[in-house]
Amino acid sequence: MENGKDFGAVNRASQTRAVPHRLLHLLVLFLGFCFIFSVVSVYMIRHYGVNNVYPTSFLPCVEKEPIGLERWTRPPPKLLHSMSDEELFWRASLAPRIKKYPFNRVPKIAFMFLTTGPLPLAPLWERFFKGHSALYSIYVHSFPSYQADFPSTSVFYSRQVPSQVSQWGKMSICDAERRLLANALLDFDNEWFVLLSESCIPLYNFTIIYHYLSKSKYSFVGAFDDPRSVGRGRYNEKMAPEVHITQWRKGAQWFEVNRKLALFIVADTKFYPKFAEFCKPSCYVDEHYFPTMLTIRAANLLANRSITWVDWSRAGPHPATFGTADITEELMKRILENNTCIYNDQPTSVCYLFGRKFAPSALEPLFLLAPKYLGY
Repeated sequence: MENGKDFGAVNRASQTRAVPHRLLHLLVLFLGFCFIFSVVSVYMIRHYGVNNVYPTSFLPCVEKEPIGLERWTRPPPKLLHSMSDEELFWRASLAPRIKKYPFNRVPKIAFMFLTTGPLPLAPLWERFFKGHSALYSIYVHSFPSYQADFPSTSVFYSRQVPSQVSQWGKMSICDAERRLLANALLDFDNEWFVLLSESCIPLYNFTIIYHYLSKSKYSFVGAFDDPRSVGRGRYNEKMAPEVHITQWRKGAQWFEVNRKLALFIVADTKFYPKFAEFCKPSCYVDEHYFPTMLTIRAANLLANRSITWVDWSRAGPHPATFGTADITEELMKRILENNTCIYNDQPTSVCYLFGRKFAPSALEPLFLLAPKYLGY
């Protein structure tokens, strides 16, 4: 110590004064960098846009909740949801009372495939759909255990709806059809709904089928009074008073309905319990429920015929199945020619838009004949 001074204390005071100078220097450098970065960012955004300057990969991965009208009109981003049937049917039954849409609506056809598993004829459908993505939607109901493996480029990719096991001739098959309709109704652009199986093919190109359905005044549901044991003989008197025997109808399972009739089917709570309880094998509910219910609700809107061609010329409870050897030019002509029916109250020779039952082995010969006879 000299003259009472503590040299350690002096040294510490000198270091304390030096630290703020370094911090000040770093702060000036940081502010300068921020200024330069801001100027460059503004310049790049003006010239290239924000999405090109800041990649979308940095945006939040949670999808933005739609607001306003879009919240009610936009279909779910994914078909696989957690709604129960009760919740789904309630949601799908919501319908506006004002007919005019307050947004640009392009009516679409909903193609609904009721299957047990794969779609072996998918390549043919892919060619049929090509170039018309704005005019159709696809929905597939298969057994829950089936896992589809369509590539991301396929029109069938991620088009499976939540499903349950369905059995031919039982109410579960109608449940599956209602489930398909309900999921399709969530898209407000869907106006026409066609039920198909994995063995179905389109008999005309997309443009002809779209025009045929969009211009029709009626929906194509077969509904006729069959006095035989396989018709009225299946009626149960316990279905009265909701359904009288004079209202009992029979028709093909494969139908096409417009949005109004689709809403009738999904929202029905009056007739469904009667059919579920009193129409069991040998009353095959898929042949009677929709034809009878729609005849009671809106008979004037039914064309009373199916647009799906099948061959019942062979004996048995099921129509004929066509394999490789059956797919010939003669068969194509037989399906497409010499037909007569009524379309918009006028006779026409174009009666069937779809055909079944075609086996997986029929794909290759159908591919070869389709351009000449089916137009795609």
